[in-house]
Amino acid sequence: MEGVAMGDVEDWLSAVALELGISLEDTLPAVTQDALLELTGDIAHRVVRLAVPLSSYLIGVAVGRGVAPHEAIAAVGALLPDGETSS
Repeated sequence: MEGVAMGDVEDWLSAVALELGISLEDTLPAVTQDALLELTGDIAHRVVRLAVPLSSYLIGVAVGRGVAPHEAIAAVGALLPDGETSS
């Protein structure tokens, strides 16, 4: 796949999941995608952009070790410094 347009994100994620041997629907349902995107937007604006992929990786490791996705997202969200949330 060369460059991926925003409209093709679902195709990209499906290709990534297939390559990794996991089910996109089971692993990253739409509700989790939305929560993760909101959190990473807040991290980018309230911490630093560089922290987004690294924080996402750590969330993924925690989920892989048995933490529920919504719990991992909430735990990281609780670490955010005070400030306006991104919308």
